[in-house]
Amino acid sequence: MKNNIVRYIFVIAAIGLIAYAVYYVYHNDGEIIENDEEVVSQEEEDGEESLRIGISNLDTLNPLISKNQNVQDISKFIYEPLFDVTSDFKLENCLGTEISKVDATTYLINTRENVKWHNGEPFVVDDVKYTIEMIKSLGDNSIYISNVSMINNVEIVGNNTLKIYLNEETPFFEYNLTFPIICKSFFSTDDIASSDRNNLQMGTGRYKLYSVDVNSQIDLIKNEEWWNKEAVDLRIDNIVIRVYGTVAELYNAYKLGGLDMVNSRGINIENNIGTIGANSQQGFGRDFDYLVLNCGSNILSNMEVRQAIGYAINRDEIINSVYAGKYKAGDFPLSYGSYLYTENPEAKSFNQEKAKQILQDGGWTLSGKVWQKKVGYSTIRLRINLVVQSENANRVNVANIIKSNLEGIGIPVTVNSVKQASFDSYMKNKNYDMILTGVSVGISPNLSRYLSGGNLANFNNEEVNEILNDVKNISDEATLLEKYNRLQAIYETERPYVGLYFSSRTYVYNKNLTITGNNSWFNIYDDIENWHKRN
Repeated sequence: MKNNIVRYIFVIAAIGLIAYAVYYVYHNDGEIIENDEEVVSQEEEDGEESLRIGISNLDTLNPLISKNQNVQDISKFIYEPLFDVTSDFKLENCLGTEISKVDATTYLINTRENVKWHNGEPFVVDDVKYTIEMIKSLGDNSIYISNVSMINNVEIVGNNTLKIYLNEETPFFEYNLTFPIICKSFFSTDDIASSDRNNLQMGTGRYKLYSVDVNSQIDLIKNEEWWNKEAVDLRIDNIVIRVYGTVAELYNAYKLGGLDMVNSRGINIENNIGTIGANSQQGFGRDFDYLVLNCGSNILSNMEVRQAIGYAINRDEIINSVYAGKYKAGDFPLSYGSYLYTENPEAKSFNQEKAKQILQDGGWTLSGKVWQKKVGYSTIRLRINLVVQSENANRVNVANIIKSNLEGIGIPVTVNSVKQASFDSYMKNKNYDMILTGVSVGISPNLSRYLSGGNLANFNNEEVNEILNDVKNISDEATLLEKYNRLQAIYETERPYVGLYFSSRTYVYNKNLTITGNNSWFNIYDDIENWHKRN
């Protein structure tokens, strides 16, 4: 009997202990759950907004070594450069507050004070020097190597001042200083190319990393210590970046409602994901295709022929037939949205009657089906060769449309579709009448590629050379615009090139997300402070 009583007492005591433990755990867990519920309620009360975007084929979150365009896009939430560019490609201060050109190859830069890295450490001028040195050491492993390749040395000359010495004069060098600055102390002695910290980085930007799972999801929250928070009111509080193995998986996640927006440089994104219940916008991409008219050739040395070709080409037909209507017509290399370009619809208009009239006014006569002109004792007949790279199917199609357009006004064209090696040889030796090519434009307004000595069109104009030399040392925006208006006018009159189109970037997003569209290919989230998400 005694044994049973003891046994009962032991059981009752054990039950009591268990009950207390359950109460203790429940009580404490209940507090946590209660706090979570309060946070959710607070989010709803405060109207906190989360933006859900995606990334595919993630390589690394370190923007200095990532080759993933998605990473470069989202890195602008986290990191900041010395100087940034606006949506119309004006340079503006960021971590740098002033830049002055001491001489042709020396620049003095002041950096911003009272800026903190996301871990609370102060941003210092040595972080800039370190970033430049790291990019140079990475070489071709960094997409920013071309930004710093001309830099010979970086010297710290004050607490917030550094000097940059170049190997050679570089027009608009300040536009090169738009790469993200990273924290020297964060990496310490790590090899940046293989550091375990590459996916745990911190910046000085408006958002900071909150949690990272490179196989699943990356969470960003507003940086409450951001140096510019008083001037910029961010309505998006949190950014959820979901990670996918392929673009197809990312698109599928959007279709299933897991993302608020997707963007693509391709022309078929809307076909892949549909637009029912969604909005879409198109902006300029950075790929610019153009037709080079060799001013040194026997036929195209005649300016009126180059002008006629410009009016005879139907850009809309090219864009609709080859690029599903998605690309953007563009004639001038800066017509992707630069403030230094002045819109001139006439320059890219399709007017074959005007093209014929220009030829007639230039002394050409249409004999049978061929234009001809008497020069001295010789008669020149208007026949043109057009070189295009055969491996680029889209450009071959474009070349054939150009051929059809020009033959529509009586200019016979022979399309010479050649392999890459032969195409490169043509480009090097400039032994063509016309050649169809393209370039990925930069953010700098430097037009030397097209108009200075050695250009593909063999174009030379003394006034243009003087302007190109002048603008190297002009920082005043109004004066620059005046100079560039003159450059544009000469370009449109002399017609060394026929600009055709820019690639596009398409944004598809939920109807509950409001975006302004005031962004550029350089920063698709440039004006995120004006974005708003309705619940």
